[in-house]
Amino acid sequence: MNWSTIAGLVPAPGAAPDFEACLAAFPVLERAKTTVQDPRFHAEGDVWTHTQMVVQELLALPDYLQASPHDRMVLFLAALLHDVAKYRTTVIDPQTGAIGQPGHSRKGAVEARVLLWDAGAPLDLREAVCRLIAVHQVPFFALAGSRSGKTPERIVREGSWQVNLVHLAALAEADMRGRVCVDQQAVLDNIELFRELAREEGCYGSPRHFADAHTRLSYFRGADVHPDYALFQEPGSRVTVMCGLPASGKDSWLAQHRRGLPVVSFDDAREALDLKHGENEGAAAHFAHDKARELLRKKAPFVWSATHLSLQMRTRTLDLLFAYGAEVELVYLEQPRAELLRRNSRRDSTLSNKALQSLLNRWELPTETEAHALRIEQP
Repeated sequence: MNWSTIAGLVPAPGAAPDFEACLAAFPVLERAKTTVQDPRFHAEGDVWTHTQMVVQELLALPDYLQASPHDRMVLFLAALLHDVAKYRTTVIDPQTGAIGQPGHSRKGAVEARVLLWDAGAPLDLREAVCRLIAVHQVPFFALAGSRSGKTPERIVREGSWQVNLVHLAALAEADMRGRVCVDQQAVLDNIELFRELAREEGCYGSPRHFADAHTRLSYFRGADVHPDYALFQEPGSRVTVMCGLPASGKDSWLAQHRRGLPVVSFDDAREALDLKHGENEGAAAHFAHDKARELLRKKAPFVWSATHLSLQMRTRTLDLLFAYGAEVELVYLEQPRAELLRRNSRRDSTLSNKALQSLLNRWELPTETEAHALRIEQP
């Protein structure tokens, strides 16, 4: 299915959705018809019934009716795909019969990313959709804080750097209105309070202002600082951290933009240790980390080149860099699937195309909350 066909699914204000066309565009949604949900929270029935109700509720909201064509497309696709991963995350307690879909938001974002990437969706629009899916339930519970100990203010401030909070609140409201449950009104009240808090913070529709990038990053990493007052930054290494699937063009980009800088690379570590992809990854990581520490102690500028494809993978690298006071720019590169596979098949690499594609299961793009700066490029 190509992007122009998918873009044509988005209803104009006042128009009705064509759900049969939506199923044809995204056949994986057929699985939603047989995916059960906990009747305490979804008495309306299966996931596809819920999805249709959510889309219909979204189309009636002022935030959709008054949105630009681009934003309507983001909202519609986020609503259509917000539960796309429930079919593969469903668990049923054998004792109580309770139904859950743990992790469906984050996994749904990854699944939607692959679907829209293969369809040729514009990267900025695709990521706006996927970021919404990843956090679409946050407004339900944000006013109670989070399990990680984040306050409602911190959740709103950080969220505004990841998604448009106007869109997030609209999606959450449609998600709650598009179901049958006893606590519907209480959750809708929470969503409205989420909106009010975002307005008070000056980030309802735009990122929350911070004094500078270092203050912003330190805050998002848990520092007890006020966003409006700059935090002193100790000088350290300036590090470029590369992100992207194998064969996305990281080496070529470095040759053009960071020529002459030392490079920390797992590929180089494997070569130095005579290892194949997937063989003794711990030894390769240890080798690379030792080289990075040596450069960090000298406060030297350098590049860390790896896939860094998931938040978890990036966090391991970033935690080390920030422990030494580094200033970090994340650089993410991307290519279409066919081009990646063509390039990879021509490389002198032990990574097969099959193994490369398996990496898509944990494909999470970096966000502005992870480093001092973020640069995203594609052909």
